[in-house]
Amino acid sequence: MPIRHRLLAALVAVLWGLNFLAIHASLAQFPPFLLVALRFALIAVPTVLFVPRPRVRLRWLIGYGLGFGVAQFSFLYWGMAAGMPTGLASLVLQSSAPFTLALGAVLLRERVRAGQWVGIAIAITGMLLVGASRAQAADFWPFVLVLAGGLGWAFGNLASRRAEPDNALHLTLWMSVVVPVPMLALSLLVEGPQQIGAALATSFSAAALPAWAGLAYTCVIGTAVGSGIWTWLLARHPAGVVAPFSLLVPVVGLATAALVLGERPTGLELAGALIVVAGVLIGARRSTASPAPVAPSPAPCAVVDAPLLTSPGGGVPRAQC
Repeated sequence: MPIRHRLLAALVAVLWGLNFLAIHASLAQFPPFLLVALRFALIAVPTVLFVPRPRVRLRWLIGYGLGFGVAQFSFLYWGMAAGMPTGLASLVLQSSAPFTLALGAVLLRERVRAGQWVGIAIAITGMLLVGASRAQAADFWPFVLVLAGGLGWAFGNLASRRAEPDNALHLTLWMSVVVPVPMLALSLLVEGPQQIGAALATSFSAAALPAWAGLAYTCVIGTAVGSGIWTWLLARHPAGVVAPFSLLVPVVGLATAALVLGERPTGLELAGALIVVAGVLIGARRSTASPAPVAPSPAPCAVVDAPLLTSPGGGVPRAQC
């Protein structure tokens, strides 16, 4: 992986880590469910107008939108609005990685290596330490909500995997079309017309500019630019090479929240953060086992690279005679 591509992957991690500051700014003006609806509506409109619909089964597109969009962000925004510190939210959301591995094994019958199970166990241990610290601070409920967001992200990952899109970025953008209507209905039901009206009525003042800036950042920089670069990298390198760079997201989230918002994680939370990152990193390691020998072909063949649907840019050798 060339240095410039590594720098691009690190840049995406920084952009995604800053997302949590942007969400924090937007939540100061908008209630969480309405904010999710606005975020994805702003992405959905240009997507329908200018982006070709991915050729995937409708049920997987809807499943991706409900898991990745509705479940993940409704619980994340709700948890942050309920008091989950911004930096810790960026960390706890990484629970999606062990959740994805475990759910893939149970629901999709995917083979999980022993090392991956070890990584899951380590990451869960780190999450338990963070949860214990939150319980001591009487903030356990927001922690549970963000953890549920990580579970929703994992279900979205499974739907995305089953969709097997030709263009992953198009699938990500079209997923946004699924989100606004159910989130607006949830906002009307839970937050109510009065709270929605008050938030919108005061949103055109100078005091609301940071909220709109945060919303613009999550839509344009976090989703369009960040996901675009990430998809471009995945098309050129195995997912196992690119994915570990996402571990920088909670590092950036914790650091920027400390610098900008003055958040100071406890010693137990920092220890849990390190353990979570270590567990996810262990689970993401590629197997070093040698491949099984292949019987020789009866005719001379050329070896070419066949891309893996589950790992864009990755490949396995196949013979072409």
